[in-house]
Amino acid sequence: MNTLGNLIWLIFGGFLVFIEYMVGGLLLCLTIIGIPFGLQVFKLAFMALWPFDKTIEYHDYAPGCLSTIMNLIWLLVGGIWIALTHLLMGILLGITIIGIPWAKQHFKLTSLALAPFGKNVVEKR
Repeated sequence: MNTLGNLIWLIFGGFLVFIEYMVGGLLLCLTIIGIPFGLQVFKLAFMALWPFDKTIEYHDYAPGCLSTIMNLIWLLVGGIWIALTHLLMGILLGITIIGIPWAKQHFKLTSLALAPFGKNVVEKR
């Protein structure tokens, strides 16, 4: 069932979201200051490509103040807009009964887009 959900996700916009995240990540990685943020965009890209088989896992240790500062900068510079976009898409898809599984994936991407530092994307066990 996850494979079918991923294929439908991929056909109806998941691949375009993946391409957009990859281009954004590559542009951020062109500058030395943007490399940490570009790596987080790649994390979002691979989550957006095949989301049904993945889950978000928090680090077992305290990430420290640098992670908090980076999440704050991320949120102020662009993370809030990415999160709001996924939230809006999740709400629109959640209105219909058929769209609920894809809405859940957008909500998962919303939580990752708000604060990607200190989180890992892992395959479901």
